[in-house]
Amino acid sequence: MQKTERSNNRGGGGGGASGPCGACKFLRRKCVNGCVFAPYFDSEQGATHFAAVHKVFGASNASKLLLCLPPHRRLDAVLTLCYEAIARVRDPVYGCVAHIFTLQQQVVNLQSELAYVQARLSTFRSFPSPPSLLNSQPSLQATSSDHMALVLDNNISSYPNLPVPPALDPIELLQQATGEMVDSSDTPSTQQLADAQLQAIAREFISRYLPGVKIEPPGPPKGFQQ
Repeated sequence: MQKTERSNNRGGGGGGASGPCGACKFLRRKCVNGCVFAPYFDSEQGATHFAAVHKVFGASNASKLLLCLPPHRRLDAVLTLCYEAIARVRDPVYGCVAHIFTLQQQVVNLQSELAYVQARLSTFRSFPSPPSLLNSQPSLQATSSDHMALVLDNNISSYPNLPVPPALDPIELLQQATGEMVDSSDTPSTQQLADAQLQAIAREFISRYLPGVKIEPPGPPKGFQQ
């Protein structure tokens, strides 16, 4: 009996050896066994939170609300009471409504931003795909051919004593210019004319691609008498 009285003087089963709960401490009453506030309001910070609850809702109303709920739902109810009470103390007019409105505005802004990003993504997806590597090979080959031709021209101008490559043979150039094949069975006048044209093309080719080579003036053809 004496032990029970001592435990009740120290706060009973609700407060334990550490003293009364925060609600009983704020109300300045003895914390008895089975105190409905003891599991949720500790003796250190519980008094501050319960002060807001008591100011807004009242201690008796909070106690009745918790007693009407099953034990597994009382923690959510206490958190809701504390949140709404503290918000009402800070803003007596709107309470937690201002905070809820701010959160709703953030949701609306995020939804509009998400819609904008999705629209941009749909725009990017509508663009045609870049050309494949196979389609770009002809242009690459043409560029490589132009580059090789430029390098060949530079090499020919740097080394004037190099022989004429077979692809640039003067006879073939003459054949392309005249459109006829030079036949050894032609008459002497036709052969002389072909030789003169061939020499003219050769001089033009050498002066263009081999500028360092000196060209002697052509002599009279064989069998020609002045």
